[in-house]
Amino acid sequence: MLELIDKLYKKNYLEKEQLLYILNHIEVYGKDHLIKRAHETRMKTYGNKVYIRGLIEITNHCKMDCKYCGINIYNKNVDRYRLTLEEILICCELGYRLGYRTFVLQGGEDSYFRDDIIVDIVKSIKSKYPDVAITLSIGEKSYESYKKYYETGVDRYLLRHETASRRLFEKIHISSSYDNRMKSLLNLKEIGYQVGAGFMVGIPDQNKEDLAEDIIFLKKLDPEMVGIGPFIPHRSTIYKSEKSGTLEDTITMLALTRLYLPYVLLPSTTALGSIDPKGREKGLMAGANVIMPNLSPKSVRDKYALYDGKVSFGYEGAESIDCIRSKINSVGFQLDMSRGDNIKWRTNI
Repeated sequence: MLELIDKLYKKNYLEKEQLLYILNHIEVYGKDHLIKRAHETRMKTYGNKVYIRGLIEITNHCKMDCKYCGINIYNKNVDRYRLTLEEILICCELGYRLGYRTFVLQGGEDSYFRDDIIVDIVKSIKSKYPDVAITLSIGEKSYESYKKYYETGVDRYLLRHETASRRLFEKIHISSSYDNRMKSLLNLKEIGYQVGAGFMVGIPDQNKEDLAEDIIFLKKLDPEMVGIGPFIPHRSTIYKSEKSGTLEDTITMLALTRLYLPYVLLPSTTALGSIDPKGREKGLMAGANVIMPNLSPKSVRDKYALYDGKVSFGYEGAESIDCIRSKINSVGFQLDMSRGDNIKWRTNI
């Protein structure tokens, strides 16, 4: 086990069979060494910096019917909302004043937000704050739409693949196309975005081979960002009685991703903080180097509930910058308020 982990640390690659061996045995032996090597890798590439992004959840309307998601179109218990341009700019003003230099605009796949509306939002933000990076996370769009956003000034796009297993993808989605999800990620890469992919850990019926496929897929795609979080059930979905993914498994996948992709920007997600009070800190110690506190209006934060138990205040609230800095410092890291671009993307390593 230790030899395999050290080989991965040096080469940033293992064959699938070797990766599966780690996944099948790591909770018995070698977990501390894996986390140590992941931590050393992030320190070599990014040092002790933790980059911060202000998350603005612009809409919880969604036309999709993903079985695991609390804002899917069939959930009639959701108090739906859409932020106006004025409300989004107020969030940006607060964030900019606090020192945030990246805004992540996230939402369901909402047909109301046509291309012209997204373009207007992006232009409005960039005209007021030309030094900020804008990340969009609004689902699958056409190549033409992605290109239009990029030419308007969007720097990054987050589109989690959720699972690289076709079998599992088709089980947890109803109308989403596995092929189109993968094609969309390739389109984003071709256009020139800093691209974010990512997956859930602990999806019902997920196995170790599925998780290995996620790592192999990410190595091939080579995204600039990867979002990994535990599956957490929502009370209004068919998975309401399923068990959540565990902190332990999620930490393992974060550490492995850091070793396979040493230059990746790797968030310690809100979901980690939702299943464990120290989840964010544990994620950072395992190779993560990004956090995305919530900058949305406080009146809507509880309405953007992809899963039960989401935390969006206190340490998870973007306005609590002093608390965030203190928590990060407590585990040996320093908050970096810059745009925080991917080093490899910026320098063509």
